[in-house]
Amino acid sequence: MVTAIILLIITLIALFVFIGLYVDETRRVQETYRKQYRTELGHASEEISIYLEPEGDHDLIYERVSSYMSCAASFAFLIEDFEEKQVIINQLNTALIKYPVQMKPKMKEVKEAVDDILSDLDKGYDKLSELIGSLELKGN
Repeated sequence: MVTAIILLIITLIALFVFIGLYVDETRRVQETYRKQYRTELGHASEEISIYLEPEGDHDLIYERVSSYMSCAASFAFLIEDFEEKQVIINQLNTALIKYPVQMKPKMKEVKEAVDDILSDLDKGYDKLSELIGSLELKGN
């Protein structure tokens, strides 16, 4: 009986240790996802800056912006408690892919919004939401 109680106590201690390790690792993984999300947004912002310059292959640069936003949307999907912002980033990604004719003239506004997001300002998400709301979704 004493042996069973000792084994129970050891098992409970081991269980709590493993739960603690799991929670810590989950937190670290979420930090990694957030870091990668911000990195991809930073790359997109840099590419938009290049796109806004008068010279260069604008179609290729636009494709790179779209690619970086797609990566950011993928990482946003993995971040916990991020649903509202994830929807906005996914809508921006979809708009960049489906409506390039409408989005190309609005790249300056996209850059401002992305820069606001990178500065930890929620108004960037609001700007993106307004921008996406202003699109003619039946066009191209």
